[in-house]
Amino acid sequence: MPYLDRDGDVFVLYLGNRDEDVNENRFHPDWIESVNALLDEVEAHEGPAALVTAATGKFWSNGLDTDWIFANLGELRGYLDRVHALYVRMLTFPAATVAAVQGHAFGAGAMLALTHDFRVMRDDRGFWSLPEVHLNMPFTVGMSALIRSRLPIQTAVEAMTTGRRFSGSDAVAAGIVEQVAESDTVLASAIERAAALTSTRGPNLAGIKRSLHTPLIAALETRTDESNFRLG
Repeated sequence: MPYLDRDGDVFVLYLGNRDEDVNENRFHPDWIESVNALLDEVEAHEGPAALVTAATGKFWSNGLDTDWIFANLGELRGYLDRVHALYVRMLTFPAATVAAVQGHAFGAGAMLALTHDFRVMRDDRGFWSLPEVHLNMPFTVGMSALIRSRLPIQTAVEAMTTGRRFSGSDAVAAGIVEQVAESDTVLASAIERAAALTSTRGPNLAGIKRSLHTPLIAALETRTDESNFRLG
């Protein structure tokens, strides 16, 4: 499960267990609850702060927990609304946020990376990808809005309609991430970027982010319509 660490004024939220190479950090409902509880801890801190999200092993996040979804189809709409709510929370988080993407970021996990202010990605291995077109899975209205809002339009078209896997250097060129780093320096590079922004923490920053993303937030806060989102 996710856990919290700290480097000075930078909080590091690990998306899964330490040193678990096979941990895919999928969005199980318990995982979402745990992430929100840890974000509560960061928000409750007084003083300068910034947030880095990190992981270990092969995956940063493999996105939606499809095993849970197919076992609980009657709860799909509520589940997706909780995913959207997490996206909104990250988009408007009252401290600078940096994703330290050391491994694969796929599907809803790739979208989670987009909700951060900045992204640092490993340069030699791991991909950022939206594979839904190959899985016969649609995007919700909110997810489509997130991708269109956070990426150059032609990058969004290519990512959504082809399922292309972007390497670190490709992701920089396409405007998906801002920086690449060697595998053993991804986290340190993300922390360094975040540490330079700890003084911006507070309600004013949250308000600026909310105003920046107003149309996107409205799309994400619209309840999921199951008639427009069916799996298989």
